[in-house]
Formats: sequence, structure tokens, C-alpha cells
Amino acid sequence: MKQYLLSVHMVEGAPMPSMDEMEAAFHDVDVFNGELKSAGAYVFAGGLLPATSATVVRVQAGEVLLTDGPFAEAKEQIGGFWVIGAADLDAALAWAAKGAAACRNPVEVRPFQDDVEA
Repeated sequence: MKQYLLSVHMVEGAPMPSMDEMEAAFHDVDVFNGELKSAGAYVFAGGLLPATSATVVRVQAGEVLLTDGPFAEAKEQIGGFWVIGAADLDAALAWAAKGAAACRNPVEVRPFQDDVEA
């Protein structure tokens, strides 16, 4: 079974949902997580604080440099994610559709690299 990253994208400038909408989304995500677990597809998941809370770490000429804020200057940033196990991309896309409906945000699907023998 391959592993896939389902990343939830938060869109800068999008209107904030009401508290009722947020509570409904939290409930639906809990239900979705339960479905993933029941199916044996759940590996790990988590929500992230806003991209403004990020710190970028670089090493240049042996010196560690820290920069506040997100690495990518973009209108969309990752707001959360699931790592799932799925038989193939089609199965991962089906899970992503359910996840996008639950969290009410776009979900990007990316496979993990296969282990490469040296």
C-alpha cells in the first residue's frame, strides 16, 4: 500500500466561515477521520497554525539562519494534512474528495517517494 499526503490549502483573503460553519466542518472532519481509521487508511493527520507562525531555517556556509514567516510567499498555504495509505492514486483521490468536502477547502494529493535501493 502506497502512502499519500493529502494537504489542505487555506486561501488568503477568503472570507472566514461563521462559528456554525466551522463547528460543522470540525464535526465532518472528525467523521472523515473515523472513516479513514475504520478503513485502515489513516496513518497520521494534523492541523497547522497560520503560515504567519512559521519559522524558516536555512544553513548557509555552516551558519544557521532563521527567518520569520512562511517560506513561500503565496496566497495559498497548507493549513493541515492527512497521511493515508491507499492502494493507488485513484483510491487516494477518492479519499481526498471526501476530505475536501469535510473540511470545505481544496485538498492536494501527493504520493510519497518509493524507497530507493542504493
